[in-house]
Amino acid sequence: MSDAPVAEMSFEQAMAELETVVSKLESSQVALDESIKLYERGAELKQHCETKLKEAEEKVAQITLSPDGTPAGLKAQEG
Repeated sequence: MSDAPVAEMSFEQAMAELETVVSKLESSQVALDESIKLYERGAELKQHCETKLKEAEEKVAQITLSPDGTPAGLKAQEG
């Protein structure tokens, strides 16, 4: 498990670490205190991944298509 701040991780890094956390928790080979730490880290990683996915979905939703179906650019962001 990495000690890297979750907020600085890419989606791929966070997913890989989350998979490691889940695997360790499923193995039941860790002490209770370590399980709690793993669970907390996993929850933080999960939230980070969900945020990254939402950001990506919002960017994709901003892509506009021309009448022939090819990407034509981005919509202006509302705000």
